[in-house]
Amino acid sequence: MAGTIPDINATARAGTGKGAARQARREGLVPGVVYGGGQDPQPINVKYNELLKRLKAGKFLSTLFNLKVEGQEDVRVICRNVQRDVVKDLPTHLDLMRLHRTSRINLFIPVEFTGEEQSVGLKRGGVLTIVRNEVELKVTAGDIPEKLVIDLTDHDVGDTIHMSEITLPEGTRPMITDRDFVIANISAPSSLKSAGDDEDEGAEAATGEAAAEGGEE
Repeated sequence: MAGTIPDINATARAGTGKGAARQARREGLVPGVVYGGGQDPQPINVKYNELLKRLKAGKFLSTLFNLKVEGQEDVRVICRNVQRDVVKDLPTHLDLMRLHRTSRINLFIPVEFTGEEQSVGLKRGGVLTIVRNEVELKVTAGDIPEKLVIDLTDHDVGDTIHMSEITLPEGTRPMITDRDFVIANISAPSSLKSAGDDEDEGAEAATGEAAAEGGEE
């Protein structure tokens, strides 16, 4: 289960309609509504600056949030829509959906690498190149992995680490299913590459010399 679910703080909005929404915006708030979960829709207001900060952080529509409304129990939500001003491209309204523990949602889960100090390839001077530091998964709201762990201990120079190497919780799958995509790889350090190139050049030179000597006979 995810260790930390970010909070969204909101206040209940008594009025509905365009007039109440305009008033909220004048007060530095963004009106919204929470729906689903077998309950009636709940009009809310969220502080404009806090929402804008979340939006700028990215992946807002695929992040699970803990909605905190004063006087009400916390509820897990995911944003389903953010309306924006057509000219300024700033948020003017948002729709949040309540989630059950059995709800299926798409989330980005971070990838963590362990065993770097013991890694065969890294000990030889290999360089770890991370292609994806997070993976989008379809998960159950009540069983969200905190992170995806890859052990580098037995990986050597030249190894490529694919998604299939990661063990996922039951009922969880990557959103990309048509290929076994790359998560990371361990490449040879420049010193090893240079040594290999020198050896190749030396072998080619020796072959050329031998051919020349054979021609002289």
